[in-house]
Amino acid sequence: MAKLFSITLAFLLLAACNQDKKNVVSNETVDTFFSVDSLPRPNTLNSKASLEVKDWEAFNRLETAFESLYKVANREDLKLVIEDLIEKQKLVAGSPYPETFDVPQVKSRQKVLETFILKTKGDLEYRVDTKEATIEMIHAYNAFRNQFNVMVNSAMDSTLIFDE
Repeated sequence: MAKLFSITLAFLLLAACNQDKKNVVSNETVDTFFSVDSLPRPNTLNSKASLEVKDWEAFNRLETAFESLYKVANREDLKLVIEDLIEKQKLVAGSPYPETFDVPQVKSRQKVLETFILKTKGDLEYRVDTKEATIEMIHAYNAFRNQFNVMVNSAMDSTLIFDE
């Protein structure tokens, strides 16, 4: 009886070890990176807005850093670009805005851009797909730049509205 019990126990032990090999799942994940060709391009500034931002050094640095986004080839490159964008947007936030753009409409869009840059950074740190966050960041950047065009094209003086 003891022999039968020990043989049965050994057989069950071997069978249990054999099942573990079948249930092993590969934890390797394929790190796919999106193509920068699929990203939307930044809006262009009209000639009036370009003249206004020409001497705004902090914004020009942000633009240069943003252009490098379209040259990334992998996650590590994107991480470096995002870190650079964070630094440059902090410089823009701390720098004096040109008089035409020193309004809440522009500053709020700059804050939204900061939010989406940080969202992209978070996705990079948590190794989540960054394509959606990067596209949202580009849309926020386009809204920021588009507001410059709106401000220089707006001929209405808001003080006249509030005085009446």
